[in-house]
Amino acid sequence: QISNQHNAEVPNLEQAFHRMAQTEPNLDHGVLWFLLPSYWAKMVVALIAFLCFANSYDGDFVFDDSEAIINNKDLRAETPLGDLWHHDFWGSKLSSNTSHKSYRPLTVLTFRINYLFAGGFYPVGFHVINIILHCTISVLMVDVFSILLGGLQFSNKGRRLNLAPKTSLLAALLFAVHPVHTECVAGIVGRADLLCALFFLLSFLGYCKAFRENKEGHNFSVFWVLVSVMLGAIAMLCKEQGITILGLNAVFDALVINKLNVLELIQKLLHKDKSLENAGLLRKGLLFRITLLMSGGASILYIRWRIMGTGPPAFTEVDNPASFADSLFVRAINYNYYYSLNAWLLLCPWWLCFDWSMGCIPLIKSIGDWRIIALAALWFCLIGLICQALCSEDSHKRRILTLGLGFLIIPFLPASNLFFRVGFVVAERVIYLPSIGYCILFTYGFSLLSKQAKKKKILAVAVLGILLINVMRCALRSSQWRSEEQLFRSALSVCPLNAKVHYNVGKNLADKGNQSAAIKYYREAVRLNPKYVHAMNNLGNILKERNELQEAEELLSLAVQIQPDFAAAWMNLGIVQNSLRRFEEAEQSYWTAIKHRKKYPDCYYNLGRLYADLNRHIDALNAWRNATVLKPEHSLAWNNMIILLDNTGNLAQAEAVGREALELIPNDHSLMFSLANVLGKSQKYKESEALFLKAIKANPNAASYHGNLAVLYHRWGNLDLAKKHYEVSLKLDPMAPGTKENYNLLRRKLEQLQKKGG
Repeated sequence: QISNQHNAEVPNLEQAFHRMAQTEPNLDHGVLWFLLPSYWAKMVVALIAFLCFANSYDGDFVFDDSEAIINNKDLRAETPLGDLWHHDFWGSKLSSNTSHKSYRPLTVLTFRINYLFAGGFYPVGFHVINIILHCTISVLMVDVFSILLGGLQFSNKGRRLNLAPKTSLLAALLFAVHPVHTECVAGIVGRADLLCALFFLLSFLGYCKAFRENKEGHNFSVFWVLVSVMLGAIAMLCKEQGITILGLNAVFDALVINKLNVLELIQKLLHKDKSLENAGLLRKGLLFRITLLMSGGASILYIRWRIMGTGPPAFTEVDNPASFADSLFVRAINYNYYYSLNAWLLLCPWWLCFDWSMGCIPLIKSIGDWRIIALAALWFCLIGLICQALCSEDSHKRRILTLGLGFLIIPFLPASNLFFRVGFVVAERVIYLPSIGYCILFTYGFSLLSKQAKKKKILAVAVLGILLINVMRCALRSSQWRSEEQLFRSALSVCPLNAKVHYNVGKNLADKGNQSAAIKYYREAVRLNPKYVHAMNNLGNILKERNELQEAEELLSLAVQIQPDFAAAWMNLGIVQNSLRRFEEAEQSYWTAIKHRKKYPDCYYNLGRLYADLNRHIDALNAWRNATVLKPEHSLAWNNMIILLDNTGNLAQAEAVGREALELIPNDHSLMFSLANVLGKSQKYKESEALFLKAIKANPNAASYHGNLAVLYHRWGNLDLAKKHYEVSLKLDPMAPGTKENYNLLRRKLEQLQKKGG
């Protein structure tokens, strides 16, 4: 019986394949490529996708990861989960004027889960999830490409048939190993693109399931159409591009399910032909399904628009200079040039950069610029493909080319500047989804060449070579994304005119303590972009620390002149002016900084230092108190309050402040030291000793800790222990002020005691 059932099923499968063969040519026919069972094909794709990016698993948090993850309070357990739905991707309130309006709460939620499971900011778990997501997406691509390249057909049992196993495997491999995807996979912030792509593909596959019982478009599942809309909404909550899947589902429905001839439809519309039903437009269910998709998409967009505060995001000229150009011609030319660069990154992903802004791509301002050739080449290719997609007599060719162009162009539209200004010039991460269209067109071109080529092996070896080169390029690029130093330096050769690249290299060097090298890169960033206020601020800070105060003041004054609301530059200018003993100007600069950033604890701390220098003790204490209210863990402000109260003889108040500070920051050894000094002066020797010993245990190499403990023992009469700690202090710092004198006094006293005892 088992044998009979098996034999009975074979004709059904053959009939299904035969039905497809009658209407569509087999894309795999004549193609010299690997033919693997579906399970093995997916295993191979997953393995190769993993090999491409595996070396990024132990990378650091780099570039935008700092703002989106480390500095994002929405990841921490104390932040209510509900806040994720009112904040942007970077943790700012959507209603804020400075918000980028990037609304991706589900992506932030996955970051939060990563953080909670890891027990802190450990990047390995974040990277591993990104790699797994890319492998999963690449596996799904096998099914997606089998539909896009081979069509949507089901067996009599409702099982979807893969009618292009060779070409769908090739297309999935091309997608899995494309080097332009490195930013999304190796950069943790790329999680937004990966999650968006995952639900984007699930939405498409869900839409295809709606036609499992379909007979020429008449029967379909409303449930699966609605599931597809819901998955599209989830994709958009991961990243904005996700909403475009609803448009692509409509295109797929028209072309594949209803076999609509677009050119024929246009001609009939122009001639007001009433036989539109024959053209496929009014076939049963198509308009209803498109209405569901459109109404679902419109509702999602409206809700999102309401949540983000109905206002567009605010970007600066350096983010996207073309969008600020006065001339419509200049804007149009440069937008199209950016499109050509994105196309080139898909074709030849060799020159990759973490950031393409700030002069990396100079504006085209005249028709005589040689880069116009790139625009011409792009539109020549696009127009050629569009003509073939519309006018070819081969319906199979029309369908594949239209789907390829659709998947190439439609997901890119949110990044195109056509509907709203975007905050970048070129961004490799936004090509993750459009690369699906590129893979379709490349694979279709390979199939056509294979059918015509006499030496098919050479063609197959060439494609294998491309795949191998891409794998190696992915591995190399992934290693560059493992640390900020490698990432930033890799960009110097790609975008030498990008001020932000030089700025980031300089910042990385400064963080490592190499100030001389950092100055060089900061100066170059300011030279390339004379209005780069952040580079001026950081350069001014280094010069301030090197006591080059005049140039520091010039740079910081220029920064606040260019950007009057730059609070950090105002504060740093105040510090420089304080060092130059121009106290009134310094005070004014500090208050200007606080005016532009109300919650600025560091500025209150520096203001307190100014008041202390001017002997305005009450004002100093108030400023430091403000700093600790805004930032309870501000150790320096607490310490200065204790020291000032101690120095002015307010021991009881100093003790109260010290105890309050240690309750908030119990493991801060500097606070233990300051409070121990106060307790010693109050003759609370036992408690003072305990705090000194605890501070020394936390920081055993602090000469002052040993020196002051020795003074305590000296006062207390415990002379042997005093001698021991004086000696330790002098060993750690032979030039410690006062310690040598106190030690000599103690030695003389001990000698006198010995003489009396003798």
